This record gives sequence, C-alpha cells and structure tokens, in this order.
Amino acid sequence: MEQVKIILDCDPGHDDAVAIMMAAIHPAIDLLGITTVAGNQVLRKTAANALKVCRYLELDVDVYAGMDRPLVREQVIAEDIHGESGLDGPIFPPLDRSVHKLHAVDYIAETLRRSADDIVLVATGPLTNLAIAFRRNPAVVTKVQRIVLMGGAYQLGNVTPAAEFNIFADAEAAHVVFTSNIPITMMGLDLTRQALCYPDIIERMERFHNRGSRLFGDLMRFFCKTQKAVFGWDGAPLHDPTCIAYLIDPGCIEVTPMHTEIEIRSERCYGRTLCDFFNSQGKNDTTLTRVATTLDKARFWQIVADCIALYGKES
Repeated sequence: MEQVKIILDCDPGHDDAVAIMMAAIHPAIDLLGITTVAGNQVLRKTAANALKVCRYLELDVDVYAGMDRPLVREQVIAEDIHGESGLDGPIFPPLDRSVHKLHAVDYIAETLRRSADDIVLVATGPLTNLAIAFRRNPAVVTKVQRIVLMGGAYQLGNVTPAAEFNIFADAEAAHVVFTSNIPITMMGLDLTRQALCYPDIIERMERFHNRGSRLFGDLMRFFCKTQKAVFGWDGAPLHDPTCIAYLIDPGCIEVTPMHTEIEIRSERCYGRTLCDFFNSQGKNDTTLTRVATTLDKARFWQIVADCIALYGKES
C-alpha cells in the first residue's frame, strides 16, 4: 500500500484527538509531524493536548507549536464545546515530553522544501500556520500536493448563521489558503454533521478494549454532553476525522467542485465560505476546491473502527 505523506495541523480538541489517533496508526497514512495552532483553546493548551494524546497512545511523532493568535481579528476559542483544557473528559498522566523547539510554521516550510515527494497538508483548525508558511515561503506552495481541511459550510454555520468556527477564527488566513492555487478538499459542516457519534457508536468502539478505544470513549462521552447542551443533539459530530477517513478511503465521501471564496469584509457574514453550489458564476474549477457533500456513514464508521482496532487487544 502506497502511503500518503501528511502533516496534520490541528488545535486539539476532541475531534482533532481522534484524527491524530487515526492518522498515526493506519497503514495508508505516513504522519510526518503534528503542528498545533490556537483555535479550540489557546496555543499552550492545544500544544499540550497534542502531546497528551501522543503520550497516551504511545505515538512516536513530534509536535510543533505554531501561531498563538489570528492574523488580524481578536482571538476566539471554543471552551463551551471542548472545555477549559480544550480536551476535557479523559484523565491524562503528567506529561513527560515537550514540543519540538522548531516553530510549526518553520517545520511546515522546511519539510515541504526538503521532501522529494509531494505532501498533503491536513488542517483541522484555523488556517493561521498554513497562511504564514505560504506567505513567508511562497516557493514551497508547489510542493503541496493538496490540502484536506475541516472548515466552512455551504449552508449553515455553527458560531454565526454564516460561519463555521475554524474559518471564523481566522478568516484572513483562510483567504490566503483558498487563494493559494493549491487544490483543496473541504470537509464542511454540511458533511461533518452527517458523522454523528451516538452512544451506540461509542459502545461499538469501546469493545476493542485497548488504549485507542478507551481514549475514544472518554473523549466522545464528554463531547456528546457539550454538543447536547449547545446544539441539542444526541450525537456529537466527529468533524476532523472525516479528513483522515477521506485519505484512507476517498470513496466514503462524495465531493463536488465549487468555486469557493472567503468573506472577510462583511461584519455580519465574516468567515462565510461562499461556495458556488450551482456554479452560477461559471467558475467551478475541478482542480481547485472540492466541497464534501455526502458521507457513506457505514463506511466511515468502519474506517474509524479499523483504526481503533489497530491499537491491539489488551487484557
């Protein structure tokens, strides 16, 4: 099996943690490194959370801390969803490792520059690290095979009627990324809200009785509780792992080319991903943004289960 080389840029976050779990273990993925950005919580917490997940799962992968604030706007976090730590629920042992000394932006640029192979950038948080990397090192843009990101929506937002959190948290950075001429696959809320993790899904994953299944259960039970409190749903949308599932098995997600722009000038619609669903402008270019529309739910949850199973069986 030919592996897809990826850098996972994230802001853990419960669903980011599951994305790390999947990317680090599946044989179709070569996880080169994890970069963190301020998003679901402040940077020191998202970086620590990535380290906690790696330690808990015994993963041999470096974590690089990146940008601690958006390019222009004031900082926003998602404490109501992810808790005070950004990863409330699981009990983690004290950390015995720290982030790599290299800044995440420099790591992204240097890894792209030195790689003989094209690399996929998987972004599951605000796009600040990627935007800075592209602006400071424009030559490395050609080394990015594509970007697979969780963000945006062609219908309803989740922090405003117009905007999804990751794009809203740094729309200027998203504008830089979406105008970089790099092919993008966008896992927006329209797709990720189809990946609702109900209690029976949690019970299914916990039957593997390994460190992956224990972490999944602890994460999702808390995540389901806050999603119920904020949105009234009985299941939590497993947003970020859809990016990893798509790389493992593209057939599990249907995508449609849509010319996409980021709204950065409107006060009421700031952070909106303007996806031309009906190609009314005649600009839908199949080489640029592909927007996810339909999830094969059974196939998706089987991919998640397959990843958790790879953590082995424990007594």
